Amino acid sequence: MLKTIRQWLGAAADVVLPRLCPVCGKALDDDEQWLCRKCLADLPRTHYEDAPFNTMEQHFAGKVPIERATAYFFYEKGSPYASVLHDIKYHSSPRMGQWLAARAVSDMAASHFFDGIDIVTAVPLHRSKLAHRGYNQSEYLARGIADELKIPYTEVLKAIRPHTTQTHKGALERWQNIQNNYTLKNDADRLAGKHILLVDDVVTTGATLTVCSSLLKTIPGVTVSLFTLAAARLD
Repeated sequence: MLKTIRQWLGAAADVVLPRLCPVCGKALDDDEQWLCRKCLADLPRTHYEDAPFNTMEQHFAGKVPIERATAYFFYEKGSPYASVLHDIKYHSSPRMGQWLAARAVSDMAASHFFDGIDIVTAVPLHRSKLAHRGYNQSEYLARGIADELKIPYTEVLKAIRPHTTQTHKGALERWQNIQNNYTLKNDADRLAGKHILLVDDVVTTGATLTVCSSLLKTIPGVTVSLFTLAAARLD
């Protein structure tokens, strides 16, 4: 009976405020979560995880030693799929990111990309931005992966200084803007010898991931792999 009432209330809410696919704007069916079936099927996947020494791994080669790296789908400014990232980051839809990250684990299962990961962590957000936005979208992504893999999510890094927007900066400017923004938490050495998956929402120049990975690599014996929900065209 209670389930029936909830279903009725949910249906009534969808009539007043219908759930819409952020990509195409279509009203979602009852069995569709966040994205409609067509837009989910058409997601511009990178499939980096299927390629040895893929484009993303090449991007970090010589900058910081990582085990492996992948992104779930391509990000292109102006693409309908850019709205997915925008909603996750700015429009209070972090749970869509959590759902997509968990789905990525399932979609990538055959590649064994996530095999051997011990813990999942996220690029942190400075407390001033956290207070303004109310959440760290990368943490939601990381928790979605950790829950799906049934391994711990652990906060390893902290942001000690806010940085100005990266949007209109080149690669060198981005690096200079963030190189002193992060540090390890005091108890980070307890993770010695672990394989850590570092998660962020999108990779463009890779400056943030390079800085954060370099800090993780100072923990004795740590191995680092990278996952982002989206990636700009890196090739």
